[in-house]
Amino acid sequence: MELVNSLGRRKTAVARIYLNEGKGNITVNNREFKEYFPSLTLQYIVLQPLNLIGVPEKYDIKVNLDGGGPKGQAEALRLAISRALVEIDAEARKELKTAGFLTRDPREVERKKPGRPKARKRFQFSKR
Repeated sequence: MELVNSLGRRKTAVARIYLNEGKGNITVNNREFKEYFPSLTLQYIVLQPLNLIGVPEKYDIKVNLDGGGPKGQAEALRLAISRALVEIDAEARKELKTAGFLTRDPREVERKKPGRPKARKRFQFSKR
């Protein structure tokens, strides 16, 4: 099996991954995956596609993460891993699709409008 590249996005986070066969090591920005995501919840989010298919220790993954916060980065990484797994094994697509791991969450922050404190919030109205 050769190297598989994949990209995942969520809000402003971008995850570029390089997946190849190995022992299950995940390196994020040249740091250990569990060190980069100390929260067990975020670790669980990242490993969801691998656990669903039943291959958590079959692939080594090298990740370049940029932008966003921890949760957005974890979800971007989940999408990237799911896309890479589908590229390797087309049979896994149905399972990942029903779990919702192949859907790009399109929600982005709405821009701030002029004359307002935030995107939709208005300044307090004063009658006098």
